[in-house]
Amino acid sequence: MSETRSWRLRPQLRPSLPPLRGGTPRARTVRFVAVSALAGCVVAAGAVGAAGPWEGGQRRAERARAAAGTAADQDERGGGPVRPAAPPVLAGLGGRATAPLPAREGLAGALEGLLKDGALGAQTSAAVVDVATGQQLYGAGQDTPYTPASTIKTATAAAALAALGPDHRIETTAVADGDTVVLVGGGDPTLTARPAKEGAPAAASLKELADATARGLKARGKGRVKVAYDASRYSGPALHPIGPNENIAPVSALMVDEGRLDDSDHGPADRTTDPAGDAARKFAGMLRDAGVDVDGDPAAGTPAAGGKAERLASVSSPPLSALVERTLTNSDNDIAEALARQTALASGRPADFEGAAGAVTARLEKLGLPLSGARIADGSGLDRADHVSAAFLAGLLARAADPARPELRPVLTGLPVAGFSGTLSGRYGADAAGRGLVRAKTGTLTGVNTLSGTVVDADGRLLSFAFMTMDASSGPSAQEALDRMATALAGCGCR
Repeated sequence: MSETRSWRLRPQLRPSLPPLRGGTPRARTVRFVAVSALAGCVVAAGAVGAAGPWEGGQRRAERARAAAGTAADQDERGGGPVRPAAPPVLAGLGGRATAPLPAREGLAGALEGLLKDGALGAQTSAAVVDVATGQQLYGAGQDTPYTPASTIKTATAAAALAALGPDHRIETTAVADGDTVVLVGGGDPTLTARPAKEGAPAAASLKELADATARGLKARGKGRVKVAYDASRYSGPALHPIGPNENIAPVSALMVDEGRLDDSDHGPADRTTDPAGDAARKFAGMLRDAGVDVDGDPAAGTPAAGGKAERLASVSSPPLSALVERTLTNSDNDIAEALARQTALASGRPADFEGAAGAVTARLEKLGLPLSGARIADGSGLDRADHVSAAFLAGLLARAADPARPELRPVLTGLPVAGFSGTLSGRYGADAAGRGLVRAKTGTLTGVNTLSGTVVDADGRLLSFAFMTMDASSGPSAQEALDRMATALAGCGCR
């Protein structure tokens, strides 16, 4: 039985975060409005300071998607989708970088009717924050913790970036221990055993590691070895509390291609039950292909202590900034859980579900975010025990835009773009007013629908928002209602 609750409107504006530092409101607005630009926008030199895989002022993934759309436009008779050009988000800002704050009454007028949409169910909450100042401009039930689903990934990402920095890379190594080569996992779920494909996300290559290992062995006169594998960097249960699931592999410090048993790189897929063993067996086969004889099947083991094992070769993941962007754009559960455990390792905690949750929570507290009543249970949001408020989610995105926190910028650049990328690519149709203007992380479980992101309003003010709902009877209908709220915010001067 669902609980019916009422929300009350606060009579005045109040800040939910400490004031952001670093420059005037004008300078901050100009700098971070660029975060909401999408593929095809021309960004003036020096206007964007965001970290991440940018080329010429736009993210590579979005540029590739836009290019694919252009090709389809030129061959309409071939049945390819027609992708209209996105509106130029930055072009109209000009001298409006000092745009006035929306008024609470104006925001209430734009959002309250939409919050009452029956498609959202009886339990709803909303928060809108001015990115330049961190001031909460609007709230409705904003302090009540709800299950966030995958929007919790923004918190996981922020904690990992705060703990490790955007340039951190995760190593996978091979060491020689006598006549045994030990494949040592560092926790990189994107390590790949596949040949590189054009347009595919960058990843560390297991074959490159095997080839370099073979060269090292031959240089040492070793042509025959055994193979062992070490996944001990992570501890505790490997299975997520939801159990075996096509949305996540067992969490392991050693795996290839996120444990996927098909050729996909995102979305649901059948997963191996033995990620570390599968990775080691593929590694052993690649060593054989490189001319090294391998005796028997790989077995679990650890290198000798005391420096007796000799490092042969290593490969490194893409930088953490890229892993964060991939996590948020595709709502990647495997990378999200890896980010949480990497945060635990950086914090001196056990790299299990409990240690990771504690480490993420501690990092979020240091960021000064509103955590009253919050509970972080996992890194991916698949666990319904996660609870945070709309004020927390909106405040987190404002904090990621703080000029004093440049390491957090990939949290913003990784957000999907409405109608164009990631989990928002199939939402916001060609005629939707919010298409290309909304950047947001989605969250969906049965009965749970959330949306948290950024918009530039009609006056040029960059706002962060979070909309949450529980017990909606129809997921698709709830998503459409949330999208209408984000669109209303993007089109609102609200004074």
